[in-house]
Amino acid sequence: MAGELIQREVLERIIQRAAELQAGSHDIGEGLTEAELLALGQDVGIPDRYLRQALLEERTRSPESPEGGGLARWLVGPRRLLAQRVVAGDAPTVDRALGSWMQGEELLQVKRRYADRTTWEPKVGAFASIQRALGSGGRRFALARATEIASQVVPLEAGFCHVQLLADVRNIRRERVTGAGVLLGAGGAATAALVAMGVLAPFPWLPLVVLGPAAVAVLRSHRHQHEQIQTGLEQVLDRLERGEIKPEHALPSPKAGAFERIANEIRRTIDHLSET
Repeated sequence: MAGELIQREVLERIIQRAAELQAGSHDIGEGLTEAELLALGQDVGIPDRYLRQALLEERTRSPESPEGGGLARWLVGPRRLLAQRVVAGDAPTVDRALGSWMQGEELLQVKRRYADRTTWEPKVGAFASIQRALGSGGRRFALARATEIASQVVPLEAGFCHVQLLADVRNIRRERVTGAGVLLGAGGAATAALVAMGVLAPFPWLPLVVLGPAAVAVLRSHRHQHEQIQTGLEQVLDRLERGEIKPEHALPSPKAGAFERIANEIRRTIDHLSET
């Protein structure tokens, strides 16, 4: 139908396919130079700015996971999560904007500043805890679940920089391993007790049969936890890419008292709940 709304996911596939079809009508041989690629972009109606950004992203692309694979990683998940993007803007401005957002909207505080990167950790204190508990503005504050977030902003060619965010999730990994260990320990202890009591097979092994898969399920729960943190990293980059994050963004006024800030936060939460 002409007036029917096309969903975003479908729209992206249509545009990608249309671009492939139009590009396919050009003879590109074994490849193109950068100048030829930009010329092709003009032919298919892609502005230079977006094509250069996509080209820089491809050049700076690194493996999505900073760790290898294997059974252990499949079972307990990675120790770190990575997100990266090429964004428009000069590196100092993007770095300031990122810092303002992390402090004001992600409830993080500076842990260390290095020459080439900054590390962040969850804010402590009653006000930050209340904000996270209330879910201010309907947000999950997923990045505050990681033990540390490392940010790195590297200048590229004029007008662009590469932003990398690395989340250290070893804390929630340890929690899962501990929980699974408790379940396996309980199953092993129960099995040993039943064997000592002379219970006939296969009944002594039932605790391990039941609690073993439960322990694996606890370990594999990293998929949902990591998905939320990974989405949080990508959302920060989305906002940087669209220019929604400014250097002076949303930092709380130091003059505001703690009780006033808590009251404002509760009011914002109530307003959000009433709207939904």
